[in-house]
Amino acid sequence: MAIDDTVTVEDVMASPVETISADASVSEAAHAMREHGINSLLVPGSEMGIVTSTDVLDTVAAGHSATDTAVSEVMTAPVESVTADLEMDEVAAMMTTYGISHLPVRDHHGDYVGMVSSTDIHELMADTTVGQ
Repeated sequence: MAIDDTVTVEDVMASPVETISADASVSEAAHAMREHGINSLLVPGSEMGIVTSTDVLDTVAAGHSATDTAVSEVMTAPVESVTADLEMDEVAAMMTTYGISHLPVRDHHGDYVGMVSSTDIHELMADTTVGQ
């Protein structure tokens, strides 16, 4: 099933991008994700990172304390990013190539403005299937 090549990141991204400090606990990250109804947070700093709900689950499943583990210990860094005008089929290819499920979105100034996820791709594919 192909993704409509007229759909861009800007059409589906979550915006604004939510962030958390690298020094915050994994527990704080989980609470922030729940509060905002999202599955990832950008971690700004000298090395930009991303923490996802999978990172939270992996931390707990490994027997580590979510309150005593810093986001910096579980985040993925550095991160790949995309621009808002990129077509979603290209995003799907990037996610497959890099084995990732979330990509921060930058504007033409290089500022982070949103987040796109594999869930967005699944929803696009479902909409395409239903529309046929």
